[in-house]
Formats: sequence, structure tokens, C-alpha cells
Amino acid sequence: MADQRQAVARPLSPHLQIYRFTITMAMSIIHRITGVGLYAGSALLAWWLIAAATGPEAYATFQAAAGHWFGQLVLIGYTWALLHHLFGGIRYLLWDEIVATSPKSADIISWLATVAGILGTVLVWAVVFSMRGVI
Repeated sequence: MADQRQAVARPLSPHLQIYRFTITMAMSIIHRITGVGLYAGSALLAWWLIAAATGPEAYATFQAAAGHWFGQLVLIGYTWALLHHLFGGIRYLLWDEIVATSPKSADIISWLATVAGILGTVLVWAVVFSMRGVI
């Protein structure tokens, strides 16, 4: 019986060292990360609404936190996560409709979604800062 249990060379499953890192892989990972980040951002949105409904003191506290440079950075990050997740979702919607499924077209719409998220964030915050008189 012991002779039958000799070690058999079994193939190993491919892992990260086998695969070439691609834009579609990065987009999939970032889509999941931004989805989690949107939960935290939704808590900020709830804080803003609750502060606005509570009264001037609570709203002033929120404004002080949101107006700080770190608060601004968090809000810009939330905007990017929201837009990146939106355009990534549109990319998945296109794939569900069997559009742009070849490797080249998948890379193209992945890059388009990435650029659209970044440009959208810049555009939104350019408008915000121009309305504040900063730009």
C-alpha cells in the first residue's frame, strides 16, 4: 500500500507571478476599493445632512472639518471614487451587453474610464473652487 502513495507531481494553479498585470486587472481592483470607499463617503454625506438639519452650530462644525485642507482632500478623494466607480460601472455595463469584449477594446474602455474619472474630478472641483472665488 505504501508503494501506491508515491508523490505525484501535480500542476500548481497560476498566480500573480504568472499573469501580466493589465489595465483591466487594475480597474477591477480599484473598482472594488472605490466601492468600499463610497461607504465611508456616504457617512460623510450623512454627517453633512444631519448637521444641516440639526442647526447652525452643528453645521459650523461640519463646515470647519470640510473646509480644512485634509477635509478638502477627503472630499476630492470621495468625488474621484464616486466618478471612477460610476465610469467603471458603465464599463461593466458595456461588457454585459457584449460590447468591447476583445482584449484591445477592453483596454481602451478601461483607459477611457480611468481618464474620465480623473478629468471629471478635476472639472467638478474646478467649478467648486471657481464658485468660491479661489480660482
